[in-house]
Amino acid sequence: MRPMMRLVLGLGALVGILIGVAFALPSHVTVYRSVVINAPEAVVFPYLNNLHRFVDWSPWAARDPQLRVTYAGPEEGKGARTEWTSDKRSVGTGSMEITGSDPNRHLDLVVNFNGMDGTSYYDVAPSGSGSKVTWGFGVDMGGNPFRRWKGLMLDGIVGTEYRDGLARLKERIEAARQPTAPAAPVAGAPVPPSAAVVPPAGASSTAAEQPAGAAAPAESPPLTASTPPPPAPAVVPKPQPAKKPKQH
Repeated sequence: MRPMMRLVLGLGALVGILIGVAFALPSHVTVYRSVVINAPEAVVFPYLNNLHRFVDWSPWAARDPQLRVTYAGPEEGKGARTEWTSDKRSVGTGSMEITGSDPNRHLDLVVNFNGMDGTSYYDVAPSGSGSKVTWGFGVDMGGNPFRRWKGLMLDGIVGTEYRDGLARLKERIEAARQPTAPAAPVAGAPVPPSAAVVPPAGASSTAAEQPAGAAAPAESPPLTASTPPPPAPAVVPKPQPAKKPKQH
């Protein structure tokens, strides 16, 4: 047998093996990623339910700042739809539409990523003092053996996109909840009314309480604590001269 013929037969056998293995692969592929966000479910859910906010944390918008986005239907909830187009091949085109919305709990969507139709979901559940958000994607690869082999790569491709998107969502929500420090007072700036000194209870009323045009009351002299007079100096008796003895 000629070497070329052996090569052709070997390649044919390899293709047959790959096709046979492909039919053993699952036809339905599911990919999901999760993140815990330090915020309650009621704070997290609007970022998911309102597709106008999706571009704020979308992994595709982060990769292409020139991403073109359009919207249709209601602004949020069931029926809301968004489509995006990018000149970058790694982003391409896509669309999402909400098909079911359970407030603060769950969202169902139909999606299309570069011509691949599938379903997606967001699941929000309490986790300690925050919320656990899971973003999932499912697609039916059908009976095409090549699509089934492609399904093996989806976890690495789509999973990376979902992980990056959830990390951006966490960063945005937690940054928005950070308390802002009060501005430092500027020298010479007027003091706001809230910063006025409140006199202690029982203190006399100030000039601010006097009617307009009234003269300010004279300032009372400071009270001086009375001190007892010092004690009189002790009288020391003068020494008496010694008496001379009488001479006889």
